[in-house]
Amino acid sequence: MEQARVVLASGSRHRQQLLRRLFIDFEVDPPDVDESLREVETADRYVTRLAERKARAVAGRHPHSLVIGSDQAAVLRDRILGKPPSHEAAVEQLLGASGQVVTFLTGLCLLNTHTQSVHVDVVPFRVRFRRLSPATVERYLAREPAYDAAGSFHSEGLGISLFERLEGADPTALVGLPLIRLVSMLAAEGLELP
Repeated sequence: MEQARVVLASGSRHRQQLLRRLFIDFEVDPPDVDESLREVETADRYVTRLAERKARAVAGRHPHSLVIGSDQAAVLRDRILGKPPSHEAAVEQLLGASGQVVTFLTGLCLLNTHTQSVHVDVVPFRVRFRRLSPATVERYLAREPAYDAAGSFHSEGLGISLFERLEGADPTALVGLPLIRLVSMLAAEGLELP
């Protein structure tokens, strides 16, 4: 593909910051999709479905492009944690994660709008939380109100202080865009990096 245009189907500033690390020019086109969880849908299927749906939602506006879709879910004891709808929900999520391992699943899709080739994958990353007191959680949210993040924290910011250990093959998956896997997908579509 000659001079492939790259489109990020996301309004997330965190995903945009990550994609800038690859030194490629890209456009941002946030999709408008329903992110509701379907009945009896596994977390893996949920994030891959939404990643592909986001890419397809904007694909028609970008012929001859490589469109990236991504979505993330946090899973604690088989329960999917979404973005907290309120401060109280964020406190509940963080206290529930106290001393526990939360698995973050990031769905990733790369759609070539010229050939209709689609690459879809899910990249896991595990976070073991420290024991958190209500006071610790309140102090954290007062300094970094992470209401726009699954699990109610930003690992690239002060949220790192809430963790005991991180486990996974790609730390960028925790932030919401697994760059290691994305580079492989881009290479498969003819965009070699660096």
